[in-house]
Amino acid sequence: MTRLTSEFWVQAYLTRLRLTDIPAFVTAHGDNTAGAVLVKLNTLDGQAVAFQRSFDLMSGDRTWVELARGAERDVDEAIRRQRGFDPDLWVIEVEDRAGRHLLDQPGLAD
Repeated sequence: MTRLTSEFWVQAYLTRLRLTDIPAFVTAHGDNTAGAVLVKLNTLDGQAVAFQRSFDLMSGDRTWVELARGAERDVDEAIRRQRGFDPDLWVIEVEDRAGRHLLDQPGLAD
């Protein structure tokens, strides 16, 4: 399978969210071709979850795993630390009270 550039993946993900009426915003623009992507799910109740892509060592597949969960300010701090390590990092903030992020849908771990 061809690996998508970061910019293309981000635009495709934002489009998929928009088609489902889930608001999302790019809060940090990373490297267009090779930047890693973090997704912050803000449930608009003071809580949040940050997800990052990872490899499943057993299957070799890419998957989304939690980087941080809890109070939004704590999740924001975890994201700030990651951006300190990786200035090419993209951050997308998804806002959904129901906790929808669509990362479990086919094609989004690629």
